[in-house]
Amino acid sequence: MNNTKSIFISGGAAGIGREVALKFRDAGWTVGAYDIDEQGLELLKEQFPDIITGRLDVTDYESWEEALADFTSHTGGRLDVLDNNAGIIGDHDVADQAPGLIAKQIEINCTGVTFGARAAHPYLKNTKGSHMVSMGSASGIYGQPHITPYSASKFYVHGFTQAMSLEWRKDKIRVVNIMPLWVKTKLADVEAASTKRLGVRIKTEDVADAVWKSVHPKNWLERQRQDYSVSFPDLALRLAARFSPAPVAREFNKIIAG
Repeated sequence: MNNTKSIFISGGAAGIGREVALKFRDAGWTVGAYDIDEQGLELLKEQFPDIITGRLDVTDYESWEEALADFTSHTGGRLDVLDNNAGIIGDHDVADQAPGLIAKQIEINCTGVTFGARAAHPYLKNTKGSHMVSMGSASGIYGQPHITPYSASKFYVHGFTQAMSLEWRKDKIRVVNIMPLWVKTKLADVEAASTKRLGVRIKTEDVADAVWKSVHPKNWLERQRQDYSVSFPDLALRLAARFSPAPVAREFNKIIAG
């Protein structure tokens, strides 16, 4: 097996996925950035020819199988990290969102993550110290109105992480969830009141640093960790939701949601 560590990133053409690709590339990893955004992939490949790129529709299981087979053909079958990064958001209240957009959020954010896990399992299982990282969100702490399907999909990611960390324990695959507040990407270009109340302050580099940290646990205690915040405010929100009485948490989130 190739001794160079490798990471496969879904939604790797732009935004957080691109930043994660660059972070790991600069550290000497073999990086695969796969996406449905072919124009973004072309630009990434033009600027960084050593990054392996390819098309991936995360809602199509065969596309996952083909993409992972393609990437691991460059790594001798080795896959250290699956970064389940791809995701989309829908703006406005559920009553005002197109049915197709609602369905697409569930397909990409939930089904896509699950398909990725299933397709990557044989590779992760055969690589010592492997990780699956899923891109969650602070909106998976308490349900957020005006981006409801998106928020609910991130609850799925949270629960999926918890379940998979137990399911894959026998295979020694560590499963983690990154849970940032709004990040400075196109995803934050929505009308949700929380973008105004909480601000859009997190940079893509900050999230890439959190991904890096999540797959480099320093000790046994760190290895037990599943959820990773990116900034102090999203850590505070997560801890407050855990320890506050339900009515208090609801009132606080009413303020955030506007």
